Amino acid sequence: MLRTESNLSVVSVLKQSSKTLVVKFGGSSLRDKDRVSNAARLVAKEAAKGKRVVVVVSAMGTMTDQLMNLINHDSANVPDKTDSDDVLAMGERTSVRVFATALKAQGVEAKYFDPSEPDWPIITDDNFSDANPLLELCLQRVRENVVPLLDWGTVPVIAGFVGRSTAGKVSTIGRGGSDTTAFILAKGIRADEVVLVTDADGILSADPKLVPEARKLEKIDVRTLIGLADSGTKFIHRKALRYKDPDIPVRVINHNKSDLEAEGTLITGGISTEVEVTWEDTGQVMAITIAGKGISENPEILSEIVMEIRKHSSLDGLSENFNSLIFYLPQMGGSSTVLTAIHGVIMKFGEASAMAVQRNLAFLKVKGVGLEDTPGIIGRISSHLREHGINIYGMITIASSILVFVGWDDKETALRLMKQVVRGELQ
Repeated sequence: MLRTESNLSVVSVLKQSSKTLVVKFGGSSLRDKDRVSNAARLVAKEAAKGKRVVVVVSAMGTMTDQLMNLINHDSANVPDKTDSDDVLAMGERTSVRVFATALKAQGVEAKYFDPSEPDWPIITDDNFSDANPLLELCLQRVRENVVPLLDWGTVPVIAGFVGRSTAGKVSTIGRGGSDTTAFILAKGIRADEVVLVTDADGILSADPKLVPEARKLEKIDVRTLIGLADSGTKFIHRKALRYKDPDIPVRVINHNKSDLEAEGTLITGGISTEVEVTWEDTGQVMAITIAGKGISENPEILSEIVMEIRKHSSLDGLSENFNSLIFYLPQMGGSSTVLTAIHGVIMKFGEASAMAVQRNLAFLKVKGVGLEDTPGIIGRISSHLREHGINIYGMITIASSILVFVGWDDKETALRLMKQVVRGELQ
């Protein structure tokens, strides 16, 4: 087509007015010919509305698992990771070709991307089998090689899970790799939304195999989703969630819906991609220990104490064992009021025998996705604080965070040491 000045002005108007989507189809959504055809119809329907669509595809059905079984059939001869990645990537590399063909059969102009080609956008490090995308380089290549296709009405079809190292070798991104690819593309093209098409109606409140009453969530914040991932739920891998742009919503829908605007679960927000150490409370903190035989076995005690704390203060952290409960909360002018209220609660119950208060503490937090992939970090923090004579009055780990309570006078030194630990400067 001859690109006249008039053509370019029309393209410019379309670019400004049309909605941009990244749509990822999971393997179950492409399991057979009928599902591939249906997925292509869904994309064609959105393209006919004038939407700009980028498609990310996983390997069809269980193809990746089948390839894995083929190359690992002999446990005595485990293949080199670069060879393994080259084989495993074939699932997605086949999917893009099949899906682009299905789109063309629907009358949609499509172009598939393959890691062997110079315009391939997802560049990774050489940590083969679990490669990490080099984000800035990926975004640059998305802007250079993917955005122009959208401007001219072409649907790019890109293999998820697959990357290419800076040396030009095929790599795989690991579990959640297709979602990772979708999130990076969305950031690079400044998409309005990411749609994840799967065999579920959305994200459920529990595993329906374990809890039959589980229901679909209408909305979930990405930080809550990270907490579920840390607890073993792997609907979206936490590695992929590192790449989600906080300004781009993600919607999870079932492949059997009639269009890509169907309701599902909306994932909102974003997370820090770096592990960092922060001083969480600008004021001093106190630790209140409630002691008593089997005290943690009585939920009424915990419930009433938390209610009293909420009335008069806020709760920074909580830890427990069989014979004690420890509450961490701000130390402020109303401390005596909340202490009196808590004391009144424990006097009601025979299990609680006494309370003690440790004042003048500082509340530090280590947080960030990737923390759970940093083995030994708790030990290194404890070790270096001990070597500098800093006592830890409490440590709580939860959902990609480590909460640390130290003496107020030690907070600056503790903050410096903990930052050095997470940066790898102290081993």
